[in-house]
Amino acid sequence: MMFRKKQDMFYELLYSQGRKTLDGLDALLRFASKPSTDNASAVKEIEMEADDLRRIIIEKLNQTFITPIDREDIFELSRAIDDVMDYACTTVYEIQIYKVQADKHIGIMMDILRNAGRELTIALKNLHNHPLVAMEHAKQAKAYENKMEKAYRRALGELFEGDDPIYMMKMREIYRHLSNAADRSDEAANIIGDIIVKMS
Repeated sequence: MMFRKKQDMFYELLYSQGRKTLDGLDALLRFASKPSTDNASAVKEIEMEADDLRRIIIEKLNQTFITPIDREDIFELSRAIDDVMDYACTTVYEIQIYKVQADKHIGIMMDILRNAGRELTIALKNLHNHPLVAMEHAKQAKAYENKMEKAYRRALGELFEGDDPIYMMKMREIYRHLSNAADRSDEAANIIGDIIVKMS
């Protein structure tokens, strides 16, 4: 019984990391609509809490001889989820440093990222006991990455119609961070899919 509980711990920790990242993406949307210092701090604090969860997963991996999932998959999945939150946090830093406002494209891209994060979290919740359900939600997360790519290209297209090169460079960097976050959510979804194939 103790052995089974120790194995289940990894599913629970990955789900906790996904849920914390989803909290961070919710906070990111709040910051975009109201870029106050408090809302910025909320994203940064959640990012630090997510980092702690990542450290716990690595610590438990180092302490556990047999894991329910390939330890490489646990490590890489946790890393991909962590990267999503890291990019969300750096987006906040850049908006503050560059002193720009979140435009409609940033809002759209953040909403897509948040939806991808929700699908990943549901997939992680069901990974252990309902792998087919998890697979469906992982596929939905991947679909949002495709939406992000289209939104990113639309944003760049409109941006480069402007005549302020400094502003264009700033906004392009922010768009790129959000696109990169979606790429990392896509990677996490791919790893979940690989795990499920190995489980079957």
